[in-house]
Amino acid sequence: MTQPCDVQVRRIYDVPSVEDGIRVLVDRRWPRGVSKARAELDEWCDEIAPSDALRKWYGHSPDKFEEFGARYRRELEEPERALALRHLRLMTAHSRLTLLTATKRAEISQAAILAEMLRA
Repeated sequence: MTQPCDVQVRRIYDVPSVEDGIRVLVDRRWPRGVSKARAELDEWCDEIAPSDALRKWYGHSPDKFEEFGARYRRELEEPERALALRHLRLMTAHSRLTLLTATKRAEISQAAILAEMLRA
């Protein structure tokens, strides 16, 4: 019996914690006002982020989250993104994985969808 993956989602603006484990930014663009030193990232996995077209269409509208999730999951089947997703899965085998995003509502972000997929 396998244990569920230890994956959490946080905002990159939150203060880093020793309990974060591996910290990975999953946004396409670097967040405003955050230095690389302050971010304390282990990795920036921008290739896993939604396409600019999908991100702009979504606009983090709660009413569009379900459809955004469906479209984003289809994008994750593309070779480059699928490879990045496999890479994140490998990270979960070693430590807690914290997916970071700059969005104001992390619970309706691509990071939340990725965390759900990694835990499944």
